[in-house]
Amino acid sequence: MLFNILPTMLEIFLVCGILWYLYGALFGLVTFVTLAIYIVWTTSVTEWRLKFRRSMNETDNQATTRAVDSLLNFETVKYFSNEEHETERFDTALRRYEDAAIQSGGSLALLNIGQGMVISTGVVVMMIMAGQGVANGTMTIGDFVLVNTYLIQLFLPLNFLGFVYREIKHSLADMEAMFDLINAKAEIEDKPGAPDLSLKGAEVAFDDVTFGYDADRPILKSVSFKVPPGSTLAIVGSSGAGKSTISRLLFRFYDITSGAVRIDGQDIRDINQTSLRAAIGMVPQDTVLFNDSIHYNIAYGRPGATPAEIERAGRLSQIHDFIMNLPKGYETVVGERGLKLSGGERQRVAIARTVLKDPSILIFDEATSALDSRTEQDILQALKDVSKNRTTITIAHRLSTIIEADQIVVLENGEVAERGKHLDLLVKNRRYASMWNRQQQAAEAMQKLAETGESDLSMPLVGAADQLSSN
Repeated sequence: MLFNILPTMLEIFLVCGILWYLYGALFGLVTFVTLAIYIVWTTSVTEWRLKFRRSMNETDNQATTRAVDSLLNFETVKYFSNEEHETERFDTALRRYEDAAIQSGGSLALLNIGQGMVISTGVVVMMIMAGQGVANGTMTIGDFVLVNTYLIQLFLPLNFLGFVYREIKHSLADMEAMFDLINAKAEIEDKPGAPDLSLKGAEVAFDDVTFGYDADRPILKSVSFKVPPGSTLAIVGSSGAGKSTISRLLFRFYDITSGAVRIDGQDIRDINQTSLRAAIGMVPQDTVLFNDSIHYNIAYGRPGATPAEIERAGRLSQIHDFIMNLPKGYETVVGERGLKLSGGERQRVAIARTVLKDPSILIFDEATSALDSRTEQDILQALKDVSKNRTTITIAHRLSTIIEADQIVVLENGEVAERGKHLDLLVKNRRYASMWNRQQQAAEAMQKLAETGESDLSMPLVGAADQLSSN
């Protein structure tokens, strides 16, 4: 704008004024009309072309998304032999981009042709007028050359002016997505001046909490429980009962519909999110790692931790010996999303990462679901040591892992169906006792299979049986 457009606009007005003053109003008027038509044509066609530019951006994003998605999930693609299907999806997206690019290029050619015709017409008309002036004796050959020189001096920058304007509009169209992202407001925002969380023991309380991802489909219905400082609460129930939702609400990924979630009596909606999440450690069921070294992934729990602290976290999570047997040790790269590690190894890295964070509140969402029975017992002992003097919430399907919990909450259809300790719930002989009996029967069946030489089937069947019994 400063070095191209403004000087060109100033030159346009100066040339029109000089031609008007030296050779009459008609010369200035023709020049001005030519410039006006040129500007109107350039702006209108450029605005019309923006839809093709936007279409190019959209189709390019679609093609990139499909390519990345299929590459990240390459194992699933190969499981179902869908390489040709993914290739066709990517090719379809590229064809759409190609069509949009051709339309954009064709419309650009139309714009340039129109600009050239407008300028050429203006120059021809002015030269005819100057030539008639020379023939009539009202103008000299020098005046003819002067008019031609002024027009050349004027119309050459016009081509650059059209290019600059077109590039500016294209740049704005390309930046629309960025502007939308910048202007987007976070769904969950801190209140102005929200204080840090003040921990006095890390008591967690859900007080008559109701929540649903959609207004017409509540997930939790008037759920209430309290986890005293340093104690362990286990949450069990069938799939879809709202167990994992409780951890998301505690992290304040969503705000509840009604009720309150409190830590040491402080409503988490009244404190800033950074201090809230710094006080909570999470070991999720589906662990995703960064495409970096094991050292980096464990250190992610507390950037800046010393190698000795990272090694200690690895020992507590029962993965240190495995790491040391690798050729590069802690510098081994785990691959995208940790695909070079098994499910159990990824979970142990996630446990080490949380141990390193050293939070006051721990949440284990099926933290041992991908481990074999022997490793599971080692991990459970390690988690027990890590959980000492920490408020712990454990979400579990396998009931054998939570029998020592201080309190067990059974969720059913988003409501608290039962609560109490393991033995107390067995005595009640209701929902929890039924789940426990089915899992014990499944375990006995697996034991019999193992004794008859079918042990290679035991592990997948145990997982399936646990899932069925929890449902």
